[in-house]
Amino acid sequence: MDVSALRPTVTELRLSSFAAHRGRILPLGPVTLFAGPSGSGKSTALRAYAALAGLGAGAALGEVFPDPAGCVPEGAARDGQGRRGFRIGCTVDGPEGPVRLDVAVQTDPELRLVGERLTAGGRTLLSSALRDPGRSCVQAAWHTAGDAGVTRAPLPDDLLGTALLPLRVAGTTDGQRQVLAAAEQVVVALRSVFPCDPRPERMREPVAPGEGRLRPGCDNLAAVLHRTRHECTRRHARLTSVARAGCAGPVSEVGVEELTDGTVRAVLGRGAPESTGLPTPLGRLGDGELRFLALALVLLTGPGVLAVDQAAEVPRALQSLTVLAENLDRALDTAQLRALLALAASVCADGHMRLVGEVGEGAATRGIQGVTVVDLVR
Repeated sequence: MDVSALRPTVTELRLSSFAAHRGRILPLGPVTLFAGPSGSGKSTALRAYAALAGLGAGAALGEVFPDPAGCVPEGAARDGQGRRGFRIGCTVDGPEGPVRLDVAVQTDPELRLVGERLTAGGRTLLSSALRDPGRSCVQAAWHTAGDAGVTRAPLPDDLLGTALLPLRVAGTTDGQRQVLAAAEQVVVALRSVFPCDPRPERMREPVAPGEGRLRPGCDNLAAVLHRTRHECTRRHARLTSVARAGCAGPVSEVGVEELTDGTVRAVLGRGAPESTGLPTPLGRLGDGELRFLALALVLLTGPGVLAVDQAAEVPRALQSLTVLAENLDRALDTAQLRALLALAASVCADGHMRLVGEVGEGAATRGIQGVTVVDLVR
């Protein structure tokens, strides 16, 4: 059996009514780029994905949507009770087949999750709706397939019901087990997300060695390299090879120097040990070179090194990590961008990692095998 078919992965993002998007369905492959001019909704699409990931991880609605009014489509009218909101969803493929999750969020007069639907194989496994606006809960019903057919109970209106099902469903009937398996598939896929936007201005100074887990802004890059150069020698050697395509001048090693104050800084070796070429501190590199190295490191290290909390109860072989890369092409020249995407296509081919990013017009990304470009327009 193809193991990749057992890894839960988000294969479709639906923006039914979200900010600038209406009725938009975005397919997601191993490497997917949202391309388009400013204002076309590229970052908004990534924001929707990240929000679903947060909800799947159990975060509250207010944490996931700090500016809910900005998610409401422009010009959206209030209903007779002064309510308005937005709708997003996704499809997750895995051992249970395609499972769809759709959520409706009310932003006015107060933020709450007013509708949710989990479906698979043409059957509704979970549905919820706001019945009493005066109560901070929704009425939910999930498939049971026993004598009752469905089970009904209230759920909080600020948390994703799908993520709560393992706490509510006993799993004693075939129907309940189907509900649990579908919910687990969705939650595992959504939790396995690493938002990444390297910030060169935060990557130039020496840092304490620390635990060596890379943060989304990559500001602790030197600490991570300090760890991985010894723990992941094969991948570190590949990072050095990739660095030659994205950094000016000769590169013999991506290394780390331990400074007298106990901090570490990353450096580029510039020649063989017997040469007179001195290493270059990464702090002297341009923004594009730093972003290139940081993104390459993200692709080559995986969840054991990245600051992401995946589902511990699922074997690592059955997990797939998705990197959400905002402004992927920022500060990168064409050669750097294409080299980075070629690396991504190679790394993501086995299904352990996926990349969803946003780029400008996307001309430089065309024609790279394994890369899907989704064009967005204003």
